[in-house]
Order: sequence, then C-alpha cells, then structure tokens
Amino acid sequence: MKLTSSAHYSIFLLSSILGLSSASYSTHLKDDAPCVARSPTTGLYFDLNAISLSPPEMKDGKKVLKDAREDSWFARGHDYPANFTLNICAPVIENVTNVVGIESSRWKNVSAYYERDDKVYSIGQQASEPLFRGRKLVLNYTNGSPCPGDNMGSSNTSTRTKSTIMSFLCDRDAAPNVATASFVGSLDECAYFFEVRSSAACGGIAADPNAGGLGPGGVFGVIMLIAIAVYLIGGCAYQRTVMHQRGWRQCPNFSLWAGVFDFVKDMFVIIISSLGNLLRCKGSPAGNGYVRADSSGHGGFIGAIGGRGGRGRGQGRDVDAENRLIDQLDEEWDD
Repeated sequence: MKLTSSAHYSIFLLSSILGLSSASYSTHLKDDAPCVARSPTTGLYFDLNAISLSPPEMKDGKKVLKDAREDSWFARGHDYPANFTLNICAPVIENVTNVVGIESSRWKNVSAYYERDDKVYSIGQQASEPLFRGRKLVLNYTNGSPCPGDNMGSSNTSTRTKSTIMSFLCDRDAAPNVATASFVGSLDECAYFFEVRSSAACGGIAADPNAGGLGPGGVFGVIMLIAIAVYLIGGCAYQRTVMHQRGWRQCPNFSLWAGVFDFVKDMFVIIISSLGNLLRCKGSPAGNGYVRADSSGHGGFIGAIGGRGGRGRGQGRDVDAENRLIDQLDEEWDD
C-alpha cells in the first residue's frame, strides 16, 4: 500500500508541474485585441496583425520601410471593370485623395478602394475587429462611397454606402506575412466580397513573451527532473517496502551504481598512479644500467650506473668492488 501511495504521489506531482508548465503558455491575446479573433468552436486565436501592412516611416526626409511591401494588397477584378486595393485592419498604404462621397478628413482611413473612370471609390473605412460567422473568419468594412442610384443630397433619405466583406482562408504554405486576396463578386455595386488566403488565418495560441513562463527547453528540463524524482521516490519505496532494504541499499539499483562508483574510483587511482610514475621517470638520472646497493649490501638500489663509471659516487669503494657485488646479486637472482 505504501508503494502504491508513493507512486500515486509521484504521478500527481508530475501532472501538477506539467500543468503549471502548460499554463506558462497562456495566451496574451484577448478577444478585444486589435485585429484578433477567437474561434467559438475551437478556442484558437487568429491574429491577423501579421498581414496588416503599415505605411513607410519618414526619417531625414527618406522612407524607412517597416514592411517588405511599399503598396497594399491587390485583387484583380476580372469581369468587374476595375481592380481593387485593400489592407487588413488598417488604412491602405497609398495616399488616396478625391474619394467620391467621402469627406477629406476621412480619406486617410480608407481601407479598400478601386479606381474607375479616373475616380476613386471607397468600399470601406478602416476596421480592426474580425469576427467568426460559424467557422468562417470574416472582416467587414463599411461607410464607403455612396452606392449608385442613391440620393446623395437629400437629408431625409438614408444613403447606402459601399461596404466590403473579407473571408479568410488558411494557407499553411504561405509565408507568415503574406496574404493573397481574390475578388469573389459584388452585389449591385454596393457590397463587395473577397477571399484572403494566408497562414495567419490558420489559428493558434500565442505565448506572452513577457509572462516569464518556461520555453520548450525549460519544459523538457522540468519533465526530466520530474522523471528522475519519480525514479528515486518510487525506487526507494520499492526497496524499502518490498525488498526490506535499509540505508544506502534503499536506493534503486544500488548494486549497479555501487559498481559504477567503484569503477570510477579504480580508474582514478590508476590514472593518478600512472601520472606519478611518469613524473618519477622523467625526474630520475639518465641511464638504463643497474643501481648500486647501499653500504650494507641490502635493501634496494640507489643511483643509476649506466655507461658512466662509479668513480665520484663510490663513497670509498672502487669499481671492482661494485662489479663483484653486482655479479653476486645477479647470481642470487638467477638461482
């Protein structure tokens, strides 16, 4: 029962920490963030800011591009007698003027337009609130130029204005900041429909870089630490309760780790001994001959004779006495 409780505790601890690690990826996006929408069916966030183009900045009288493009997104009209220029969640980059039916103060907020017969028609003012209709992610632009046939001068008549609906489709092969707009059709030249393909429309959950959470490497490290903890806790519980071990023998695979420790210790001793012998050999006098015995004729050798004579080191002995002693020792060893 103790083993089962320990194992359950280890699994609970692992699950808790993994849960905290997953929580570190909590999104910083909110449902009311600009150019962001959350799917009511999947809960995924769709951030279209990657395909929202910004106009070039001016520095020292020169343009400094914030984006790779110098113009807005383009859509061919095909059978419609005009082509379209539009942006996502932001006004078009182009400097549009003399927009039909739009006050000059609102020209800078035009997010989609077309030119026809040398006139500029707005098909929607800037908006940054994409939304879901079922599973379709869409963005609406309204308050464009007046629709054809409407009374523009009467204050008693409600004037309809051109509008745009864009439906976003997932394209995982597209670059993150690339969008491809296609014109679908127009309803009585008052409502215009487009499809926009982009990888930004594939959805996802963005992690907050300022949340201080763990990255992928940190999560992997936490998993490894918890796995080691589970191994140690579970192994010790098993050795103590089932095998009735005490002391260090409670550690899991004690014999294996003890053998590894002994092997490492022996290798360390061998290496240190080898280094000591090597240093002694390098520090000994040159020569490869026998070494002399001490004055009693016992107890080992001192000083290498080699090719040099024993004079100067004999300490009162001549060379013949040394040679006789060496020959005597050689005979004893041969016996």
